[in-house]
Amino acid sequence: MVQFHIQPDSDIPASNQLYNQILFAIASRQFPPGHRLPSTRQLAMQTGLHRNTISKVYRQLEDAGVVDAQAGSGIYVRDQGHATAAHIKSPLLEQYPQAHKIIQSSLDELVKQGCSLGQARELFLAEVDWRLRCSASVLVTAPAHDIANGEVLLRELERALAIPMQLVPMEELGQVLDQTRSSTVVTSRYFIAQAEAIASPKAARVIPVDIYDFEQELKLIKAMPKGTCVGIVSLSAGTVGVAEVIIHSLRGDDLLVMTSQMNDRYKLNAMVRTAQTIFSDQVSCAAVKATISASREDIIRPPQVVCCENFIVSKSINLLKRELGLE
Repeated sequence: MVQFHIQPDSDIPASNQLYNQILFAIASRQFPPGHRLPSTRQLAMQTGLHRNTISKVYRQLEDAGVVDAQAGSGIYVRDQGHATAAHIKSPLLEQYPQAHKIIQSSLDELVKQGCSLGQARELFLAEVDWRLRCSASVLVTAPAHDIANGEVLLRELERALAIPMQLVPMEELGQVLDQTRSSTVVTSRYFIAQAEAIASPKAARVIPVDIYDFEQELKLIKAMPKGTCVGIVSLSAGTVGVAEVIIHSLRGDDLLVMTSQMNDRYKLNAMVRTAQTIFSDQVSCAAVKATISASREDIIRPPQVVCCENFIVSKSINLLKRELGLE
């Protein structure tokens, strides 16, 4: 069972702490699609928060499009990632209104079991043809204010899939889709609701990728002595911000947390002189090590650098390969 930690005396509102932790659990697949979130009573007992505060957080998650509230049943993680049936122009849809959903879920199950799109083509010709057309144009998207998050996704996907991709700010996604016949849009589960709202009406497929849960890194954080200075470095400002909130929620003021984006030399220089341990994404790792090397004469004991090998879980990479017809 996922445990949530709240620092009641923090400057960060308790609702913000809980919201970020639940969203992280969903984005890292600790709470998979269809998972029922704990009741407000359960969370109140675990965190000490008032049930009204927890209800407010659940409403925020619902507004963000990552959960669905089912009356009398509970709050469930949304199963996201598919466009509507608007791309299929067939009179059979009127005769069999559930046909598209049946075909789509069946194909997804075959893909998960290792069936390639080529093998499934004979059975699901219309669906497969559409997916293959979409695969010809793959767009990676993130909001403009955190476009670096999209760049992290893009670099890792290009390295894993070895196909051309285009990075598009979320605010420009609609315009780009208007100029393409069909596309596949890839984004982090953090931004899936925004991407679907733009892409689905334009018959573009949206595929969310799941981020790594950083279990080993969080274990290191939990075991650090009180007073340890921890550095967090990423290309993405959003990733840095979420990491800082989660670490604070776990340890409160026990740890001093310093953050920096990869290209901020001033903050990086200060960090390597102060932090005992620095956590870095793969993209930023070389910059962190280069800063440490350049500052060795001024550092008594260089910080330990923990380079997180992956940002996207391998399961998402493998599923994306199958969805794009690369296997």
